[in-house]
Amino acid sequence: MDKKSAINIASVLSEALPYLQRLNKKTIVIKFGGNAMVDDALKNSFARDIVLLKQVGVNPVVVHGGGPQIGKLLEKIGKESKFIDGMRVTDSETMDVVEMVLGGLVNKSIVNLINHNGGKAVGLTGKDGAMIRAKKLEITRESAASSTSEIIDLGHVGEVTTIDPSIVNTLDAGDFIPVIAPIGVGQDAASYNINADIVAGKMAVVLGAEKLLLLTNTPGILDKQDNILTGLNARKVKKLINDGTISGGMLPKVNCALDAVNSGVKTAHIIDGRVEHAVLLELLTDEGVGTLINS
Repeated sequence: MDKKSAINIASVLSEALPYLQRLNKKTIVIKFGGNAMVDDALKNSFARDIVLLKQVGVNPVVVHGGGPQIGKLLEKIGKESKFIDGMRVTDSETMDVVEMVLGGLVNKSIVNLINHNGGKAVGLTGKDGAMIRAKKLEITRESAASSTSEIIDLGHVGEVTTIDPSIVNTLDAGDFIPVIAPIGVGQDAASYNINADIVAGKMAVVLGAEKLLLLTNTPGILDKQDNILTGLNARKVKKLINDGTISGGMLPKVNCALDAVNSGVKTAHIIDGRVEHAVLLELLTDEGVGTLINS
């Protein structure tokens, strides 16, 4: 390494210092999904980011999705994937596959990557210790044939009712890194598939997290000229929703971020998971790689 490269590295580390000081002993909840979960280089850089954060005194909690992986396994067994309003219809057979993929293949793959890079990760689902209590998600839709509303049955798709953070707190205190699959358990002991963004947001609130990070396949929230917007508050976000700047698939993520910051999480970040070391770049540099939202 030449002297110039060494000075650049030292400069980057120096820039990170005030951020590290502010984040020391703080909890950060990170939703891991999108391209970052299927690209080997991105998966490895994510794992290294998580290990480094834990090493320097931050408590990262990972919540992950796995929709594409679920779809692939369903296709292999000859079962068609059905979606309503972007949500997977989850009958009992599909729920078995969801648990196999999220709680098994995907979860243990992330755990293994973190451990391989020097961390101590522990994989969980929301069923462990009854951590995530859930109930069946009911959505309604206006009938085209009449003025009445109809209830859409999505099967084992759930919403969070309560979260017991005691397992996560115990793992954090023991220098372990929790990796959580978004599967909840109902009062009837049934399993429920829950949107990972929502679980991450609710988890951040319950843990009193400093930050919520949502990894996406976009640079963040964009204006109508495709420039990244950041430093947004609830009032600005609502204005962007009302004028159509924020729409489509970004709406649920933005609403999740708003719910978190309005419930005590200091900041939420929607960041570009297609960038290597996106987590560190957003948390520890002046530039960042996404959109910051606060209350």
